[in-house]
Order: sequence, then C-alpha cells, then structure tokens
Amino acid sequence: MSETARPKPKRAMLLAAGLGTRMQPFNDRIPKPLVKVAGKALIDYALDRLVEQKVERVVVNVHHLADQIERHLASRTQPPTVVSDERRELLGTAGGVAKALPLLGSDPFFHVNSDTIWIDGVKPNLALLAEGFDPASMDALLLVAPTTASIGYDGRGDFTMTPDGRLVRRAERETAPFVYAGAAILTPAFLAGAPPGPSSMSPLFDRSAAAGRLFGLRLEGLWMHVGTPSAIKAAETALLARAL
Repeated sequence: MSETARPKPKRAMLLAAGLGTRMQPFNDRIPKPLVKVAGKALIDYALDRLVEQKVERVVVNVHHLADQIERHLASRTQPPTVVSDERRELLGTAGGVAKALPLLGSDPFFHVNSDTIWIDGVKPNLALLAEGFDPASMDALLLVAPTTASIGYDGRGDFTMTPDGRLVRRAERETAPFVYAGAAILTPAFLAGAPPGPSSMSPLFDRSAAAGRLFGLRLEGLWMHVGTPSAIKAAETALLARAL
C-alpha cells in the first residue's frame, strides 16, 4: 500500500433496504436499521461514524417499511442524506449500490451496512480505511473482524488474508479467520458489469479477489454482529462495559 496521503471519500452508500427477517418480531413493525441498541437506533451508529469522517453526502437505499426510515433521516441534521428508493423492487447488496452510482459520483466511496456496530480502537476504523485505501491497486478495501473474537457472530468467517492484505474467499467447507464487518471503501469500477436488477456482492468480491484487487483491513477494537433480538443484549453488554 502507498504511504502517500489521499483525500477521504466524500460520499457514502448506506444499505438500509434489507428485510431483516432474522430480527423478528421487531421487523414486523419497525425496520431493522431502526431497532435500538443501548437506546440508539442501529442506523445512527453508522450515520454518526460517517459524520465523524465529514462525509458530504450519504445515499441511503430503502425498501422494507421505507417511510419510517425516511422520517428518521429527516429528523437528523447531519450528515446530508439522499434516498435511493427500492420500494418497487428490492435490489440486493450489489444491485442497490449499482442503482445509486449516479448519486455517488466517480470517486471511491464509503460503503456501510446500516446494522453494523463496532467499538473503535485508538483511531476510528473508517479513518483507517481511508488512510489504507489505494485506488491504484484496489477495487475494494473491506473492514474485517476476527471470526472467533467478535460479539454475536457464530459463522465460519468469510476470508483469509495474505501478508500484503489481499483477501482470499473461504472455501465452502473451511473456516476462515476473518468476517466482513459491514464497512468498506469501494470504487465505482468494483460495480462494473453488475447485472441490472437484483444482484449480490458475492460474485463481485470473487471477481475482485481473483484479480488480486480485493484487500482487507483488520478492525481495531470490537465488532458486534446484531442480527437477531438475542444479539441486542450481547451488544448492549459490550457497549456498557466499554463505557465503564
């Protein structure tokens, strides 16, 4: 990675259109991004981190109970937000971003899940992503967390990482040491060739990894996977312990 200082991304894509089916019964009446953890909506953890990085525009896609999310965004003064409406068709993790590209511009941008929470280390992880991103060698730089040391995560991980930071996808029956933590910097080129309509990020990760242009940055601090109601308590306990 180059040590030359680079400008931070000025725009961000915040994914808030998912159905959140594992968050039942909450998701029957409230969209997952508005579920509260320690008295704060999940989406506000992501938005506040983007405010810290002085992001000038956040594009938020909406689908499930979209009116609630739009009202919540309108109640905030920062960061400036633009809605990418997917009410008619849920476009998936890649399709939603591809639709929003005209609103994101031609430069690299932050890409953040609206339901991801972490406790930063000494320096904010989004700032570390911005410092580590090199568009000459990367299509994407993903924030990754340890598979076995994260709160609320019991999966088999997503990636292994080479000494120079390149990511390699986990083989089907293997366990990998790192899981994607729901935040990244992407280039518009990363989405090149994404099919119109609903599509997943997974093939794009595979393509970028095969080209040697998918990199990872290990999260400093603690990542919390809040995917179910039971995971809320674990996240709240971790946040309270940090505050003491």
